[in-house]
Amino acid sequence: MPASLRETPPKRLFGLAGLPRPGAGVPKLAALKAYGGLRVSDPRLTRSDETLGRIGALEVRLAHRAAEIRRAQRLRFDVFYQEMSAVADATTMLARRDVDPYDALCDHLLVLDHDKPTRHGPAVVGTYRLLRQEIAERRGGFYTAGEFDIAPLIARHRGLKFLELGRSCVLPPYRNKRTVELLWHGIWTYVLRHKVDVMLGCASLEGTDPDALALPLSFLHHYAPAPEAWRARALARRYVPLDRMAKESVDPKAALHALPPLVKGYLRIGAVIGDGAVIDRQFGTTDILVILPVSLINTRYIGHFGASAERHAA
Repeated sequence: MPASLRETPPKRLFGLAGLPRPGAGVPKLAALKAYGGLRVSDPRLTRSDETLGRIGALEVRLAHRAAEIRRAQRLRFDVFYQEMSAVADATTMLARRDVDPYDALCDHLLVLDHDKPTRHGPAVVGTYRLLRQEIAERRGGFYTAGEFDIAPLIARHRGLKFLELGRSCVLPPYRNKRTVELLWHGIWTYVLRHKVDVMLGCASLEGTDPDALALPLSFLHHYAPAPEAWRARALARRYVPLDRMAKESVDPKAALHALPPLVKGYLRIGAVIGDGAVIDRQFGTTDILVILPVSLINTRYIGHFGASAERHAA
């Protein structure tokens, strides 16, 4: 599993239909609920405080109260806007939380440190946002369609269940193998329980100059392209080619060193990369599309966590 979960900005959710702007397809009520840490009334949303895994003092589970979702949003603000280069608008700065309408539609995976109690409970030190296709289709569509045309991809696999992974972040002191392994144990447990067939979402490389990122982008183009059946292309108006260097000019070792740990982790598991990248100037990143069919996951990782996710079960 990934060696680190330092994804830079909040990422786009995958989509069936294009959205003119992030969250445009989501009902206004959802936006209001998201600000309060509340969720829409949908029986398909998971509402459970059941532990999904534990390693020592660290526990992974889903958020089950509005206050916990607000704490996850605050963590995201600290990482995305304070530590990294995302540019906050006035509302975000006032709230000091990273909020978008999709928060009301998603399940929020939390890593809690029981050795760091707060007046609200154990400290939230990591988070991942999970959006199942069945929820998104009922509530205004998906988010990543603002960057990638994934409608044909999903149409080709109409009988499969898709899950978007996004908004991942971990506090700096916890960016280690143990925390990341626990997060992925939680995701794997979630995938098994909801019978998910395909995970996907955006990952980011820091910087907005694709020529400066020519080595890692070209490596992804030559060594990790999605096969035709799993390919999706960046929207034409935003398309940036990955193929910036000839394959013989790419030093794989140097390219891997230049890739963010999260992307390297996805590749180790068995993920493949979509066609093209997208520049996100608000967050100062170059975004790529990661596609991970469960059927392509490296068997050693399934063996590591267990076919029924028993390795870190609490």
